[in-house]
Amino acid sequence: MKTLSRHAARERILKLLFQRDFRPISGDELCEEDSYVREIAAGVSEKQPEIDRLIARRAEGWRLERLHTVDRNILRLAIYELLYRDDVPPEVVINEAVELAKKYGGEHSPVFVNGILDRIWKELRPQ
Repeated sequence: MKTLSRHAARERILKLLFQRDFRPISGDELCEEDSYVREIAAGVSEKQPEIDRLIARRAEGWRLERLHTVDRNILRLAIYELLYRDDVPPEVVINEAVELAKKYGGEHSPVFVNGILDRIWKELRPQ
């Protein structure tokens, strides 16, 4: 199995999270993935209730289920990396999330994703 770049892995994770919103992802499907993809996808799944509460509290005027599916999953991925991983600098996580939003989201997605992540990081980062 080929090891993906972190950027390519994040794109793959986003696609898996997006699919999971519509149908369950089987363990067999995850086994076919790069180890980073498996690890992060599993981590996002485990922490999703907590991550979703963080998003919902900061997405003023938007219920979580009303957010664009791509934006919601970009935020899940980035928040997991921001709060539960120490191997990626926060600036890189936020930049990667904004790039994914530009590529896969709507016209306003990059600004929305950046705003939510910036608020979460400023409020919850380790002091």
